[in-house]
Amino acid sequence: MKFISEYRNPELVEQYVREIRQTVTRSWTIMEVCGGQTHSLVKNGILQMLPPEVQMVHGPGCPVCVTPLHMIDKAVWLAEQKGVILCSYGDMLRVPGSRKSLLEAKAAGADVRILYSPLEAVQVARENPGREVVFFAVGFETTAPANAMSVVHAQQLGVKNYTILTSHVLVPPAIEAVMNDPEARIQGFLAAGHVCTIMGMDEYYPLAEKYRIPIVVTGFEPVDLLQGILMTVRQLENGEYRVENQYSRVVQPQGNPAARKVIDQVFTVADREWRGIGTIPNSGWEIGPGLSAYDAGRKFDIQLEKAPESTECIAGQVLKGIKKPYECPQFGKGCTPAMPLGAPMVSSEGACAAYYHFHKMAETIAVE
Repeated sequence: MKFISEYRNPELVEQYVREIRQTVTRSWTIMEVCGGQTHSLVKNGILQMLPPEVQMVHGPGCPVCVTPLHMIDKAVWLAEQKGVILCSYGDMLRVPGSRKSLLEAKAAGADVRILYSPLEAVQVARENPGREVVFFAVGFETTAPANAMSVVHAQQLGVKNYTILTSHVLVPPAIEAVMNDPEARIQGFLAAGHVCTIMGMDEYYPLAEKYRIPIVVTGFEPVDLLQGILMTVRQLENGEYRVENQYSRVVQPQGNPAARKVIDQVFTVADREWRGIGTIPNSGWEIGPGLSAYDAGRKFDIQLEKAPESTECIAGQVLKGIKKPYECPQFGKGCTPAMPLGAPMVSSEGACAAYYHFHKMAETIAVE
């Protein structure tokens, strides 16, 4: 397949690994922001291929992982106490709340449905006019256009029984929070290509300048990541700090204007709590005041006390790149995909899940 097979070419992989080895002269720590990048690095054995001077650490770019505990509790409460048809992506159903997950609520009789698109949820609302339908809208900038479009679509169709429970987060403020953390040791970033496909690259230039760090936008295939790592290492070795675009076959500097327009039409920037990290100013989106009728939080006036996170879970340190998943005492023991303590062990983009599913590679990396 074009733009897939050539980016999995073993010869190109070997070439980029050689170039990285020839370029690096000292130790560098680089964070890949997105969980999709993490899974590709681990699954394809790229971490083992890199020279020891290049240390990759895993960032907060897993939307399911950073969705706060109390947001999951709200979704469960809506499904159980308000009897709504609660719809979401499959990943969210297995993430544990303080008492139970949405999957457990579904097993107990709540009407919880897995959908591929929020536009499907609007159709569910049309087909069930006597029921309230809520779509649990989580994600980074990548999923925001579809969630925003569902609100626009519902408004255009005059659907009154559809709302979204919003937990949208933004990448640039997360990078800033990581860099402001006193334990931070990040010297360069691989930015998420799919996010930049929507938003473009303008927000990253001030970050590169402020923190004097290279930021390279990459794709998710092995060659994408190795080329992005090489570009980052070259900048670091030369004392440069620029924003570069490795993923130019997909990412345009201005992003997707149509997608950004619908986001601006529905959402407004707000402070957002990140699971395991805390509240980051101006790091999320919420539904704007003119469309409050489509905001589940306002419509149902959800008032729940916040439950504390598990004291045994170090997800926050993993998400900030301070620790690797295998450094958690509970990894693979008290915390597994079947019985997770935290979201990074559940999500298809979670770093802990990546290390667990490809445990042989993770063990090798841990020994090294």
